[in-house]
Amino acid sequence: MDRLPRWADVVLVPLVSLTLAAIISALVLLSIGQSPVEAFNVMVEGALGSAYGWGYTLYYTTSFIFTGLAVTVAFHAGLFNIGGEGQAQLGALGVALVCLSIDWPHWTLALAAAATGAAVFGAAWAAIPAYLQAKRGSHIVITTIMFNYIAAALLVYLLVDVLRPDGQMDPASARFPEGTALPTLNQIPVIQQFYAVLDAEGVQRVNSKGELMFTGVPANVTLFLALAMAVVVWALMWRTRLGYQIRAFGKSEPAARYAGINPVWIIMVAMLISGALAGMMSVNNVMGEAGRLLQNSSEGAGFIGIAVALMGRNHPLGVVLAALLFGFLYQGGAELGLILQIPPEMRIVVQGLVILFTGALDMMVRMILTRIFGLFRSQRLGAA
Repeated sequence: MDRLPRWADVVLVPLVSLTLAAIISALVLLSIGQSPVEAFNVMVEGALGSAYGWGYTLYYTTSFIFTGLAVTVAFHAGLFNIGGEGQAQLGALGVALVCLSIDWPHWTLALAAAATGAAVFGAAWAAIPAYLQAKRGSHIVITTIMFNYIAAALLVYLLVDVLRPDGQMDPASARFPEGTALPTLNQIPVIQQFYAVLDAEGVQRVNSKGELMFTGVPANVTLFLALAMAVVVWALMWRTRLGYQIRAFGKSEPAARYAGINPVWIIMVAMLISGALAGMMSVNNVMGEAGRLLQNSSEGAGFIGIAVALMGRNHPLGVVLAALLFGFLYQGGAELGLILQIPPEMRIVVQGLVILFTGALDMMVRMILTRIFGLFRSQRLGAA
């Protein structure tokens, strides 16, 4: 049976999928009277051509790394966790409760506590579907997507009737204490030099503390937490006994049972880890950007994490690269709306095409490339 070489599966399949998505996107843009070349230039310039653009691109990337890793861990156990939205929203609740609990003296302590709170709440929300799957046979896809809506409704109730301060009109929690404010990337000296290269004018715009004045750029130190979690997931899945058991169970449940692997244990542990990673995403936008708990705190990152994991071949390194791509699409898409006045619906179409070709049509691309490589092998054997 013909199989793709490893390098082709990892590099060529995503590249071909992205190329097909770009071609169809170009046709869509032409159909509404827009120049694909101009649109691409706007996206590149808006997402990568300035410190401001990089700030937002890396901000979205951070969220997508967390949710992509969450899907990856569950996937290796043979589970399709599409409840990242709900788990992230409950993680946001954990962040808010931790940040509002005391007057934190320094952001490092607050970050460690908030990340723990987010992980615990996200894992707890994932534990219920996991138990229903492991003990009752309820399908994990159905239960996790239902719990997304339950989480959204629960968060609205808490923001309106419990956490909203007296006299405040908008449904949101109180502002977090000053000690919980996370440093943005432009406040880190090494990153300042990187920003200076991208935006020469920004070198002169510094405040009394020597920080570059890129106001409104939300990328923060949570990015390093996300990268650290990618390393942790890699070590867990490929360098530990538990990771081997998770992957073995995902490959063949009957074989794993025969080898003595407890399916209930694996399902519960994999989903708890997955839920914890999805919950930690909320540190980025709730603590790092908003400084308080708002509605829709997950910002759709839970669903984007599915595409990120699929495109990243469920490997932490691939997830980081795919998250960067989708961060580029998000920020670049926003620039399309501002500069070219392209409607949000059309920007979503472009993003959806990338998801379509890297996810749903991934097998089609792989089959075509497998046949092409098979023909090359046959010709070489015939020549020999």
